[in-house]
Formats: sequence, C-alpha cells, structure tokens
Amino acid sequence: MKTDFIIDLLLQVKEFENSSACKPNCSVEDFRMWLNDKKYTEESPTKLFKNENHLVSFTENEICKQVLLLGRYSKLLIRKGLGEFPELANEEFTYLYRLKDEPFLTKIQLIEKNGHEKQTGTQIIKRLLEAGFLEEKNDEFDKRSKRLNLTELGQKTFHESVEKVNQTSKILSGKLDDEEKNQLLKILKKLNEFHGHLYTEYRNTDIKEIGIMLQTIS
Repeated sequence: MKTDFIIDLLLQVKEFENSSACKPNCSVEDFRMWLNDKKYTEESPTKLFKNENHLVSFTENEICKQVLLLGRYSKLLIRKGLGEFPELANEEFTYLYRLKDEPFLTKIQLIEKNGHEKQTGTQIIKRLLEAGFLEEKNDEFDKRSKRLNLTELGQKTFHESVEKVNQTSKILSGKLDDEEKNQLLKILKKLNEFHGHLYTEYRNTDIKEIGIMLQTIS
C-alpha cells in the first residue's frame, strides 16, 4: 500500500473529525456517508459532463442535487429523532400520522397519499399491522376493500412520538428565519402539487413523454 494513500486517508479522517458530521461514537459507516456527501457536494453538473456532448441545465440539475441531499439528511435526522421508536424510524411514521389526520383510508389511498409505489407502501402497512399500530376492517360499502385505522397502541405511539417529530422538524429547518421558512414552504408546496399531479395522472408514463407534455403545456 502506498504511503501517499495512507496520508490522504488520515487527512480525510482529520477533516471528518473537525466537521459537524462527526459525533461521539461515530462509526465507519458515518465516515463513509460523509465522504459520499462531500464528493457529491463538490461535483457540479457542468464538471460531471464537461467531457461529454450533453447540454447541462445547471440550475435544474442543482435543484435536483440539493433535493436529493436534503432527502438523505432528513432520513438520517428522522432515524436519530425517532430512535426511541424504531418501528417508525423509516417511512412508517408518515403513515401513522396520515391516518391520525385522515382515519379509515383504504390501503391504496394511504399509499398514494404518501407518494409510494404499491409494493413499498404495502410492506410499510404490513409492518405497522404486525406491530399492532394499525387495524383493518371491511369497507362498509365495498366488501372487497379494507379500511385502516389506528389502534389504541397506534394512538398512544402517535402522541408519544409527536415531541420527537417536532424537534426533528425544527432541526431540519436549520437556521432559516420565519420569512425564509414561509418562502421555502410556499415553493415546496408548489413543487409538490406539481409532482403530486404527475404521480396521480402520469405514474406509468415514460419520462420522455412527460417531458414532451410539459413543453406543450409551457
């Protein structure tokens, strides 16, 4: 093994230790994630495609990159914030909270309101049912369908986890002031309304066809 490689590795470890990502009892996995995020942040669409014959829209690609990064950071924060509730620490808590807000949804309704593919949503619902957080009953008007609702345990878990979710949400909002938070919320809602429409109406449409359709609309 070359000495330069070892020196470079030690310098990277030192940089990680001095970063905000390094916490007590950090693992090799934390270091690996930091390296990935560091590399991803340093790259730009222009640099990535500078030797290729591709037209690059810097702004749109940067939006995509920032959204992806924020998604990764939010997942990490949620896992930390809901550490006392491991059954909810991935996507499960969004299903629990949705049913608290809108009880007696069908499985398909619940999955679609969370923007998931059917297979992913079905697995999440299955885990929540097995954990005793949800119960299902036959639909009053359609015996082939079932409605979902929170059990007493699900209600209890919801109330116990609210404080942790609120704390996580505040951290995720970073150091934005109230005006910036309101502006960001407005933009995110507008963007999510757009993608919610795509998800509902064009879920099985080819990406090229969606692009052509958008050009026609604009």
